[in-house]
Amino acid sequence: MQKKSLIPATWTVPEVFRERLGRRIGRQRMMIADGHLLLVLHAPPLPDEENRDGCLFWRDPNGEWRSSEHGGGPIAVSKHLTSFEDAVDKLDQLEAASEGNALNSAKEHHYDGADFVGRADDYFVLLESLLPLHRTTTHLHQVLQEARKAIPGDRDLINFRDLAYELERQAQLLYTSAKNALEFDIARRSEQHAKASHKMATSAHRLNILVGFFFPIATLSAVFGVNMVHGYEDKGPLPFLAMVSAGLLIGFCLTMFLQRPEAESE
Repeated sequence: MQKKSLIPATWTVPEVFRERLGRRIGRQRMMIADGHLLLVLHAPPLPDEENRDGCLFWRDPNGEWRSSEHGGGPIAVSKHLTSFEDAVDKLDQLEAASEGNALNSAKEHHYDGADFVGRADDYFVLLESLLPLHRTTTHLHQVLQEARKAIPGDRDLINFRDLAYELERQAQLLYTSAKNALEFDIARRSEQHAKASHKMATSAHRLNILVGFFFPIATLSAVFGVNMVHGYEDKGPLPFLAMVSAGLLIGFCLTMFLQRPEAESE
């Protein structure tokens, strides 16, 4: 029983091409035999896509192009590359939207927009889509570079190779920018957490000093008792309310003391 080939049955390609292709598209690559060129390329990948969708492009010895997805002529390869351009542009707009959301959040929280990069979850989603796209465009450029070397006189292949290089460069720059933004945001958050932890430790230290200062007298008062006759026992609730108010006022003053900003260390 003859196995089913991914190459359309109407293509009169060398039999070696059909023998070298399996049931799945496999990695991106090019094949050449008897003046025929076959390009096995991937479609723009999705973030959670395990199996890559592929597209086959055949160039016969006369320079005529055919594809399994985009029709015939050199425009078929151009359409395939345009789909990658659209994917890169879409992710570029997503990064711009993430930076815009970060800037709005910075204004709401009174942060300096130049020092506020963005939310980590936005950049994680962006990187999850950029990584497979960057890898695919890199391999795409490599395959077209090999094809140009195999058929150096074809101007269409040179143009395709150059466009693939631009796509790889754009995807790489976008990936690097998003990765740096994520790392900067993580570092900024870590610095904020460190400052908050330091502030809490300082407040706890001040409170421990106050407790240590008043602990002896509180202990002695509890052991020996300090109930004194002050003459206000029969004055009604006013002395008690005055005492509670004075305690709350002193407690408020101590709270403000513990929460006062600490001077920046040089």
